[in-house]
Amino acid sequence: MAKHHMPYAAVFRQQMVDLVHAGRRPEDLAKEFEPTAQTIYSWVAQAERDAGTRHDGLTTAERQELTRLRRENRQLKMEREILAKAAAWFARETDSLPDKGTNS
Repeated sequence: MAKHHMPYAAVFRQQMVDLVHAGRRPEDLAKEFEPTAQTIYSWVAQAERDAGTRHDGLTTAERQELTRLRRENRQLKMEREILAKAAAWFARETDSLPDKGTNS
């Protein structure tokens, strides 16, 4: 099972990216510091996407917006479901259903 720990600080991640850009190998950094080489490669790739020099994925801002929109979409679906159930309950309680021909 994978080891779970707190996310690395943004400053630390940026320092690792800067060291890679300065010529250090992620494998060497992984031996010296805790993150794996693959993690450091991922940080470098994400930093390049954010800088606009790489176009094979979402930038951090796009990823945050996507997360926010997915959360909002999930919330709206839940609210719609609640409203549909409430409308059905009120229709049963009042023994009336709205006319299909009206627009209200």
